[in-house]
Amino acid sequence: MRDPADLYDLNPDVSDVPGGLHLVAGLTGFADAGSAVTQFSDYLLDNLEHRVVATFDTDTLFDYRARRPVVYFDQDHLSSYTPARLALYLATDEIGQQFLLLTGYEPDFRWEGFSDAVLHLIDKYKVKTTTWVNAIPMPVPHTRPIGVTVSGNRVELIDSMSIWKPRTQVPANVLHLIEYRLAELGHPVAAFVLLVPHYLADTEYPDAAVKALEAISAATGLIFPSDSLREEGRDFIGKINSQVETNQELARLVGALEERHDSYMEGNPLRSPLTDEDGALPTADEIAAELENFLAIRRNGEDDTLS
Repeated sequence: MRDPADLYDLNPDVSDVPGGLHLVAGLTGFADAGSAVTQFSDYLLDNLEHRVVATFDTDTLFDYRARRPVVYFDQDHLSSYTPARLALYLATDEIGQQFLLLTGYEPDFRWEGFSDAVLHLIDKYKVKTTTWVNAIPMPVPHTRPIGVTVSGNRVELIDSMSIWKPRTQVPANVLHLIEYRLAELGHPVAAFVLLVPHYLADTEYPDAAVKALEAISAATGLIFPSDSLREEGRDFIGKINSQVETNQELARLVGALEERHDSYMEGNPLRSPLTDEDGALPTADEIAAELENFLAIRRNGEDDTLS
């Protein structure tokens, strides 16, 4: 049997990790609607004091051909290389509370081994709770607060924050596997899936990152600086609203999503605004087709409000 510690290297300069901290996680890879997880992770690393506790073995876990690292070509030579990185950090929030942060790429290989390694670290540092974030595209309007689906075994968070509780099969994230293993062990674990407007899924949507920070704060009591992200979010929404005001097709789409969302939030038991008339979750292909149709209308000049 392989030693879980074979997949990571501990930083010998960080041996003072206290026990009983919260673990916060967000990995980029298969799905990251609105770049929520990427922005969330980058924002924490850019704005909080942190030190590397453990670094995972990229050559074992990462598929370089599927997600190629970046090199910088400077006229006639290569001046830099940015390797993929997956690490566990000891971070400090805005009021001095320490926590563990697991962030970086989602492993392409060795999911069971990686899960064992993370559980090994959770046990090693006597982690108090584990909370992770993910983001998926959904047919919801940007004019309403971003909702979340909460999973795990922290009933108080599920009851107070989860606006949609489907029964459905979804493509797994490696953190789903870790959540499943932790729940089997009775370890307090919660996952927040942010429901991001599908027409903004390919953008950097600042409000999605703000929602991720708020969800983690609700689960852990950690306090994060978010003023600059909120300001970016106001600017971003202002630009989207300007586009909606000058585009009748987009305005109709947003209006229809608003009606379905508001009906659902008022307690209408007939149908979730996130599903079609038969109650089925829209597929990625259906969402893509809807967006392609909208873009085709714009390209063909069929919207008389366009210049």
